[in-house]
Amino acid sequence: MSVIAAIDVGTNSFHLVVASINADGHFEVLTREREPVRLGSGGEDMKRITTDAMDRGIAVLDRMRRIADHAGAATVTAVATSAVREADNRGEFVARALSEAGVDIEVVSGVEEARLIHLGVLAAVPLLDKRHLVIDIGGGSTEFIVGDGAEPLLLRSLKLGSIRLTDRFFPEGRTRERSVHECRNYIRSFLGHLPAEVAELGFETAVGSSGTIIALARMCAIRRGDRDSRTGRLSFTRKELRSLTTDLTDAATPARRLSVEGLEERRADIIVGGALLLAETFKLLGIKRMEVSDYALREGILFEQMRRAAAPGLDPFHRLEDLRRSGVMYVANSYHEDLRHAEHITDLALELFDGLCGLHGLDEEDRELFEAASLLHNVGIFISHSAHHRHSYYIIRNSEHLTGFTEREIEIIAQVARYHRKSAPKSKHADFASLNSADKDRVRWMAAMLRVAIGLDRSNRQVVTRVRVVGEVGSSNHNGELRLVARASPSVDTTVELFTARTRSELLEAVTGRTVVIEPEITETGRAAHPTNGTHHAEPARVASEAIAGHRERGPSTPRLSTGASGIAG
Repeated sequence: MSVIAAIDVGTNSFHLVVASINADGHFEVLTREREPVRLGSGGEDMKRITTDAMDRGIAVLDRMRRIADHAGAATVTAVATSAVREADNRGEFVARALSEAGVDIEVVSGVEEARLIHLGVLAAVPLLDKRHLVIDIGGGSTEFIVGDGAEPLLLRSLKLGSIRLTDRFFPEGRTRERSVHECRNYIRSFLGHLPAEVAELGFETAVGSSGTIIALARMCAIRRGDRDSRTGRLSFTRKELRSLTTDLTDAATPARRLSVEGLEERRADIIVGGALLLAETFKLLGIKRMEVSDYALREGILFEQMRRAAAPGLDPFHRLEDLRRSGVMYVANSYHEDLRHAEHITDLALELFDGLCGLHGLDEEDRELFEAASLLHNVGIFISHSAHHRHSYYIIRNSEHLTGFTEREIEIIAQVARYHRKSAPKSKHADFASLNSADKDRVRWMAAMLRVAIGLDRSNRQVVTRVRVVGEVGSSNHNGELRLVARASPSVDTTVELFTARTRSELLEAVTGRTVVIEPEITETGRAAHPTNGTHHAEPARVASEAIAGHRERGPSTPRLSTGASGIAG
């Protein structure tokens, strides 16, 4: 049995959950912690984390990390959402979190946040047999997911949240009839085409998650006399929500709003924005009733950790998982005129990666990123051949289809594509300079290997079928050389390919500190099977469905350990 922990670095609050992973692949919650931080503020559209908010956040992360350590967590995965991903000074916050609190934060895109929320909700609510809509209202963003079983059909993240709307329309939590009317109109306008998209897909059940919706559900339950409902079994109707929202907006100040039974003081100033957002969403999306999930992003992070831990069952030459692969291949097929060329280059690039592992020291997770970058390096040609490496960076960096990757991972993929030609990575390039030293090394190595692989298919004829590294690359007996052998079919002229690969090996020479020598090898064998066509040992979507269903049958576990103010968090 292993213990893992997840931290949701949210705009309003930080949440910690520590769980033990059982032999049957299910998890049992050991302890939970929640602390309000108010990391984000909408006054400047969440473009900057204030010094005070950053200090509060780092202090909370330090306490949560110590709680996780005390519970015996082998890993602590922290995921940051809108307040951090939108902040201009997010790099400072992430760096301080690591150096001062020992927490390595992954900043995720809105689409990835939605996917993780969906994973968490599936573990708490029986949805695998029906089309469903999931809504999660946070402080800075709201996620909308339409799913069919374990498969998300639509993932949307909009910059609408309880704190963001409060700062824009209800300063200090004060309401006026005019501001309420303006907020409603703003929400309707911002939702845009979403109602049509949801209507086209349809849904049988609507589920809400996270603090704002749980708070509204509890108040609705109390108002109908149901005071003992457990969070996971709460539900409410459109009529109940409409009545509650009217009472909340009629109370002009947070102090007066506390007369609404069940409202917590810490949420009294921001609840109106969240209630209006949900009420308008109910109306526009045709929701009549909503169930509530007490699992959300943090539990989704746990399931993602479990899923990644199971990945070694795949063929070692096929490392991109189905979830990530489907996104990569969607982007590749959308922009590539010649996907076969990109796939063949990926063959060669991965062979270089494997052959040089004794030098570059990169791991299997890096190999996944390299495979994705190799498949996508040429997508920028869709915009223009001129400077297409820069266009590739833009397309990859801004795609909403690369689900399963964190913001950092997408940035690495995009930069490797950016440097597959022309200038080598330089510190004067702002995007490259923003990386930490380890990720700069990753980009240099991957770009170096990709450049040589591209050269080996310069004529786009796939005549170089394999490439291998000769000798023990990690030994000192190399005579200052790195020897590569390019295999080709008999009677095929590879002069262009070998010449181009040699001319594009400067960066590889720089990162290895050796002179690159590329020689031909003639053989009767043909082209190797591409790793994207590798055999799957299991369907991750099916496996995830079974794991989630099994966990839900046992029910969300009641924490066995609770750390209060007098405990380690004190």
